[in-house]
Amino acid sequence: MAQVQLEKKLNNIAYIISAAVLLLVGLMRKYKIDLGIDFGFLPPLHAGLNAITALILVTALYFIKNGKVEAHRKAIYAAMLTSALFLLSYVLYHFTTPETKFGGTGSIRYVYFFLLITHITLAALSLPFILLTFNRAYTGQFDRHKKLARWVFPIWLYVAVTGPVCYLMLMPYYP
Repeated sequence: MAQVQLEKKLNNIAYIISAAVLLLVGLMRKYKIDLGIDFGFLPPLHAGLNAITALILVTALYFIKNGKVEAHRKAIYAAMLTSALFLLSYVLYHFTTPETKFGGTGSIRYVYFFLLITHITLAALSLPFILLTFNRAYTGQFDRHKKLARWVFPIWLYVAVTGPVCYLMLMPYYP
């Protein structure tokens, strides 16, 4: 029973974190802060952190499929860390730097915007579920964790892969 109570508390924290992140992401598009520092070096870091997250997620899946629970746990902690570092860096960059517009034309434009829109939408929708999935495992509710992870994992992986793809497509248009 104590684990269920702990999960409820952790879930409330997950909802607060998710709401705060969504609020920040919404605000960063409207407001800019001049810190007098050029953060133009961050987009490749964002892409790198997302790519590393994707690799870690695939590794975590391999570990759990092969019964290596402790290695899986450590991999998921690493994926959450790289995702958190990405998110902090991403918000800092977008609060301080004007938005870069995609300049491609023709069918590549449709491909880019499809990937970007699905990436952003799924990133926003998946964040609370990633945290809830983590909370279930953290509190030892592995059957419930597994049920949620089966659909959260591919979405998180898609977001982690499409981030670098969008960056590579946008790269020629950075100042």
